[in-house]
Formats: sequence, C-alpha cells, structure tokens
Amino acid sequence: MRLLSPAVAAAVLMSTATLAAPAKPSIGKAAIDAAVAGITAKHGAAEEARARQGAAQVAARWFPEDGDEKAYTAFCVENFLSGDQGLSEAFDRLETVLEQVDGHLLEVRRMLLTPQDLDTGPVTELDRRLGDLDLSAHVDDDLFRTKVAFLALLNFPVHTLADRLKDGSSWSRETWARSRMMDRWALRVPAEVSQDVTMAFTAADQYIAGYYIRADKLLGKDGKPLGFTEGRRLITHWNLRDELKSHYGEGEDGLAKQRAIQRVMERIVRQEIPQRVIDNGDVTWNPFTNKVGGPGESPREPDTRYAKLLDVFRAVRAVDPYAPTAPTYIQRKFELDRQVPEAEVEKLLISVLTSPEVKALAKRIEGKLGRKLEPFDIWYAGFSSRAGRSETELDEVTKKKYPTVASFQAALPDILKGLGFRPEKAAWLSERIVVDPSRGAGHAMGAVRREDKSHLRTNIPSKTGMLYKGYNIAIHELGHNVEQSFSLGEIDHWALNGVPNNAFTEALAFTFQARDMELLGLADPNAAERRKNEAYADLWATYEIGGVSLVDMGVWRWMYAHPDAKPAELREATLQIAREVWNKYYAPIFGVKDVEILAIYSHMISNGLYLPDYALGHIIAFQVARVFGQGSFGDEFERVAKQGRLTPDAWMRGAVGGPLSAQALLDEAK
Repeated sequence: MRLLSPAVAAAVLMSTATLAAPAKPSIGKAAIDAAVAGITAKHGAAEEARARQGAAQVAARWFPEDGDEKAYTAFCVENFLSGDQGLSEAFDRLETVLEQVDGHLLEVRRMLLTPQDLDTGPVTELDRRLGDLDLSAHVDDDLFRTKVAFLALLNFPVHTLADRLKDGSSWSRETWARSRMMDRWALRVPAEVSQDVTMAFTAADQYIAGYYIRADKLLGKDGKPLGFTEGRRLITHWNLRDELKSHYGEGEDGLAKQRAIQRVMERIVRQEIPQRVIDNGDVTWNPFTNKVGGPGESPREPDTRYAKLLDVFRAVRAVDPYAPTAPTYIQRKFELDRQVPEAEVEKLLISVLTSPEVKALAKRIEGKLGRKLEPFDIWYAGFSSRAGRSETELDEVTKKKYPTVASFQAALPDILKGLGFRPEKAAWLSERIVVDPSRGAGHAMGAVRREDKSHLRTNIPSKTGMLYKGYNIAIHELGHNVEQSFSLGEIDHWALNGVPNNAFTEALAFTFQARDMELLGLADPNAAERRKNEAYADLWATYEIGGVSLVDMGVWRWMYAHPDAKPAELREATLQIAREVWNKYYAPIFGVKDVEILAIYSHMISNGLYLPDYALGHIIAFQVARVFGQGSFGDEFERVAKQGRLTPDAWMRGAVGGPLSAQALLDEAK
C-alpha cells in the first residue's frame, strides 16, 4: 500500500534535502591518496584495498575539529593494522571494553529511571529531571574525540545491508561479530542530539505510562453504569484492548462493555476525551455522549498525544544530517535497525491483509459470534484457549498463584520447567532474571554486560495480587528475558548479542505468551483443536496488527512530508491515514467505513515505528513455533536464540531452514 502520492513522496525527499547540512568532512581525495600511499609504503602493496577502504571510512567522518589533512594522514599511517593477529587483538580489546562501558552505563540508566519505571512511590520533580540524564549519549562522541572510533573505522569495514545479504552466508562468526561492532560508527551523531532524542522518547513514554481510564466509572448509552469491576483502572492501549477481549462470551452485557471501550478509544485518538477523566476515579464519564458527571466544565485533553509524537519526530529528525547513508528515521528503522527494506515489510503485511484466508476466517468468526462483525472485533479472542472463561475467573487463579512480585520471582524455575526447559537450564535462567514492580503494563529490560541480569517489569497491584492481564503480559515479557539471557549470556561473541531486530525478540516472546493458559493448567487438552485455534488466532492477530503497522508507517511518512506541522494538523492527518487503511483492508470485511481505532496503539507515540515489529513477530513466531513443536521447546528456543544478531534472512534460515514468509501461516490457516 502507498499512502503517499508521488507528489507527496517527492516532498518527503525535498524536506530531507532542506535540513541543516551536517558538518562537512574536511578531508579531500588528495589526502586520502596520501594516506593510502603512506600505508602501502609501510605495510606493502597487498594492503592497498584495505587501506583505501579504511582511509575513506575515516575521511567521511573526520571533521575540522579532529585535525587538518596532515593530522589525518599521519593518523592513518600510524594506526593501520596489518596482519590477522593485530586485527584480532584489536577486535578482542574493543569488544571487551565496549561490553563493560555499554553495560555499566545501561545499569546507571536503569537506576536513574527506577522511580519512573517502577512502582516505588511518588515521582518527584528531581526524579523526572534525573530521568532526562543519559550518560551514554556522550559515549560515541567521546570515542570519536579520542579517535578510538577512527582506529576502528580505519581497520574494520562498515558493511551495508546489501553487503550482508550478498556475502554474509560465507562469513565466519568472527567476521559477523566485527561487522556488527562497526554498526555503531556508521553514523557520527553529536552527544547533544542524542540527548535530545532520549529526552523526547522518555517524555512520550512517561505520558503513556500515566494514561489510565477508570473503567468502573464508564457509563453506557443509556447513561447507566456498565458494571465493570470496582476500581478497574486500564492503561491505554494495552489494558483497554485486553479488557475488550475479555468480554467475549458474556452476551449483551459483554457487548455493551466492548462497544463502550471502542468509543473510549475513538475519543482518545480524536483527542475528544475530557481531560479530567484521565486516571480520575472521582467522576463518571459517558464516552457515547462525552458527558462527565459532576459540576464544572470538562474541556477536552489538548492535543498532547500528537504533540508528544511531534517532539519525538523532531528529535530523531535532528539526527538525519549525520546519517548520509540513511538520511531519515524511517530508513534507519528499516534498513539499519530492522535490516529489512521498508517496501519488503509493507509487501509482507499486505500479503496477509489481502489474503483470501483472512476473508474466510472473518466469516468463521461471524458464525461463532452469531452477529455481524463490529470494528472492535479486530481483537476477537475466541480462538484463544481462554475463550469461555470469564476475566473474573482468570483473575482469581492468577491472584492466588502470584499475590506479590516476590511470588512471581520465586515461581520462575517452575514456569520455565513448565515451558519445557531442563531443570538445570531453568535454574540458570532464573538466576539471571530479576522481577520488578512496574508502574505501567510491564516490559523487559535486558542486560548488556554478561555479568549483569535482565529485568522483568510486571504490574502486580498490592491490593489484589496479579490480575490475568498482568500475568499474560508478564509471560510475554519473560520470553524477552529468556531470549536476552541466551543471546547475551551464551553467545560466542559479545558484538553478536541479541537477535536480528525487535520483531525476532517479539516473535520469541509470543511463543511464551501463547502458552500462558497451559502454564495455569487451563489449556485445551485437545492438541489438534488447539493447533487449529492457534493458526486462526495468529492469522487474525497478524491481520489486526498489520493494519496498525501500516498506519504507523503512514504517519511517519506524513510527518516527513510536513516537518513543520502543528499537533492539531498531525491529529487530523493520523485520523485520515487510519481511515484510509481501514477502508482499504477492513471495510470490505467489516462492512463499516471510516473507522479510526487503528490509531489507538500507544507504541505510535512512545516507540517510533516499533509496531511493524509486532506484525513481523507474529509471522516469525508462527514459523518458529512449528520448529519448536517438533522437538524440545527449551532446547530449540536456546538453539535459535544463540544464533545472535545476523540478518533476518540468515537467522531464519538457521532457525527454520527457509526465508521469512507469511505463507506458512496462510497455508496452515487454510
């Protein structure tokens, strides 16, 4: 799908071109030639190709403050390394130092954000200001100033995605590790620019983390309470979506709650929601009429949602001049971070959105519901093994099993053994994961040093114990933590730690989350029926998040085409893009046009083009889960996680023996 016309696409390119020019490299061709001549005179003509590549890489990032051409030439000649031993020793030293530097700074950052991320009491103004402090923002700048980065650039190649796709299959593990190490110096971004990016993302994240709706104060169309549990407090969008899912199978009462939640979502994305109903249990609110109970005026929330997104956009756009090979955030997310071109991701998503299998599945869902589909049915949960069990029933199970954060921490070995990890491996993993009380819905924070531990942040209300929604999210986040433990703690080269991109860690987390009911002892005992329902659920979830991803992508294209937009303009553009995606891929199935709820995902505001990773994650998870089902889940999970940060194509071929494709999911559903 192309949301932008050719004229608008041209405007995107023009807007990028008119940005403030980056600092110009101060080194000309003659100086590069002189450096190469000096290197070959010292080390021999056989080194000419390497010398020219390294000298050019340094020159492209060498600015006037680094020295004149004479200093540049002298640096290159003095610091060029010849011979395998010298290169190996330099790589080993860099890898060791960077692990410690990056790791300790991550631990400092985690400490600075503790009051904001964890439920440890009131957040003070001092806490907020400390949360804006990111000491790591200066590291790469300092590595350039000390010329450590230049030494690496002189001696190790910076590879493009095209290089890796062309040659990566023949590379050794050390070659891959060297290639990944050099990714960090492909750009040279000033520390103050990096700091501004951190501050913008932190502010957006904190805005989202405090955005709760009091479900127990919602009124229905008739103006009467809808009967949500007293004190029910739902963070947007995660809890709103999951609460909606939980009311399938509850007849008209459940349907009324689902319709009310859809109206809440619409008020949020339109910024029509009254400011004083946000996280306020003192007033009632009718989302159908938008009336607030009690005296006084109820002005709408200002366009804060879109102001935060614009702040993020402007912060990351300031990086553009320092990224000549990927001069937009969009390109950096897809080609540098995701390692899959944007057009290929879009094509993959559309292959699902337009598939006949989706249309057939929609008919099946209508049959199960006994009514026409409504827009909120993009979150239909009837294929999950929890269908038919009330939220209250599930809450009682999880509250009893996990009343506190400490109880969930203590249960980790048994949970992991229940998933299929060998007892000794379950114990090894449990020792490397710390469970923390999250303010928000929950997240996983991995370690960077192998001596450190990953952190699982989960929301367990002190008054009730763990609710099912929190448990479901916690099992997903545990999948991240286990992947992090293997892909860092058991990797052969630290520079290869992790997975190809966020979609892969999401995919591995989905394989945990899909078994949450099984871990509670409530799974469907019919294996064949369970497998069928998993295929249906995966396809429908991919259909839903695929459209959300296209909205996210379309909004970022629009912002680049309109870099000076005001929040209100971005709001209207976002709603228009959401309607366009809906009308093209959902209206033909749902029979309703101009729906805007695809814009509700909080990731759009706080995570900058993260959403496509979820769609890719569902597709990857399905392919990987089929392999996991053919052997020991624990052993297979460990095997694929330990591959490290290869390209997506190389990782998938190693994991499942074939490329990334939605066809396996579509075939299984069919």
